[in-house]
Amino acid sequence: MLKFVSVDRDMPVKRLAEERNKDFQEIYAEYADEKAKEQSSRCSQCGVPYCQAHCPLHNNIPDWLNMTATGRLEEAYQISQATNSFPEICGRICPQDRLCEGNCVIEQSGHGTVTIGSVEKYITDTAWENGWVKPIVPVMERDQSVGIIGAGPGGMAAADILRRQGIQVTIYDRYDRAGGLLTYGIPGFKLEKDVVMRRVEQLEKSGVEFVLNCNVGEDISFDAIRGKHDAVMIATGVYKTRDLSGPGSTATGIERAIDYLTVSNKLSFGDDVAEYEDGSLNAAGKKVVVIGGGDTAMDCVRTAVRQGATSVKCLYRRDRANMPGSQREVQNAEEEGVEFVWLAAPQGFTETDGNVSGVMVQKMRLGAPDASGRQAPEVIEGADYVEDADLVIKALGFEPEDLPKLWGTDGLEVTRWGTIKAEFKTGKTALDGVYAVGDIVRGASLVVWAIKDGRDSAEAILDYLNDAQSVAAE
Repeated sequence: MLKFVSVDRDMPVKRLAEERNKDFQEIYAEYADEKAKEQSSRCSQCGVPYCQAHCPLHNNIPDWLNMTATGRLEEAYQISQATNSFPEICGRICPQDRLCEGNCVIEQSGHGTVTIGSVEKYITDTAWENGWVKPIVPVMERDQSVGIIGAGPGGMAAADILRRQGIQVTIYDRYDRAGGLLTYGIPGFKLEKDVVMRRVEQLEKSGVEFVLNCNVGEDISFDAIRGKHDAVMIATGVYKTRDLSGPGSTATGIERAIDYLTVSNKLSFGDDVAEYEDGSLNAAGKKVVVIGGGDTAMDCVRTAVRQGATSVKCLYRRDRANMPGSQREVQNAEEEGVEFVWLAAPQGFTETDGNVSGVMVQKMRLGAPDASGRQAPEVIEGADYVEDADLVIKALGFEPEDLPKLWGTDGLEVTRWGTIKAEFKTGKTALDGVYAVGDIVRGASLVVWAIKDGRDSAEAILDYLNDAQSVAAE
């Protein structure tokens, strides 16, 4: 270990932009064994590992880097899996530049961070290849059951913990495949779909029941789910898109990011998708404008390039330094031909025969910081112009749906933002035996936080079930 002074940081090979922007395969190659050992050996094994402290899951990163550097990969996997239900997914899509790698001590000293995410991905991919990842076999089966609403990362992470303790788990989801945004929100060039599906299959083989194409409130009531299970977890995520008003906002060709990405991801599974075939959610041959500066916007612009758009522009009302998305993703998008238009905000749309033809743009400048500390954008008078567009994609973030109203449920309390009101650590709501985790509690956030919430809340549910079992035995 501690070879950072003699070994330079070296990421896995990135496919050339002109090659990768024509397909939806992941853009980074896998480490070879020797390269993984070499890069892991750069870890300084700090007494206070800031990488671990800044990981939401508090993964024991120094230890599994040590195990990798010394060739003890199965032990590295076991350490990694102990705190993270899906390390191969986090290794691919976590914004390591803002979390573990961004707080690496050797990065602060100018030697370049340890490539933590790439090593994490390598460890678990190797574990799958060698058959070390096995279905869960609990020591004892219990007759208590938990219903989980939402088959995204939070719900599946909770199912993983609960099944290890022998709890019977049923997951209900509105889509035809499990995985939530891992399946239908994140493009294959960041997370290939077989990586998600093999985790779903592992949970199925572990005894988790998936009830798909199931809309709670329509196909089954929330009260029916509560009546069927000893505890319920709400892990629906947030899917309601923030909207834009203004002139022309109802024109054809102005689409939601989630609809656009879902169609593209369905194609990756080989599905026939009418909205793609008729061109409404297909960027081929079009001038595409994506509005937003987060990771969803980056997914949209990079997808549009791969679909054959003639031009792809991303409008964001602040500058590059203040955008919420990963800088690594911005760099990847620029390499692939995306043009970023900074300090630009939409005020409406132009249309021709009912179809969008452009975005009316207001140029902005950064003024005094707002309540969050970020500089607030201000309009520059007289600098308006029209950005030509045949397809406009709104990637403005997501808001929670009104679940109490949709489900006809009394007593399920929400915050003033519409998220479910739940205890911070446990996810416990005002309803007895009902817990909530992930984005439906936090608001739109990172996958790693959903995994953290799902695991923590599963432990709280186990305490709740154990207490109920003790009372019943008395």
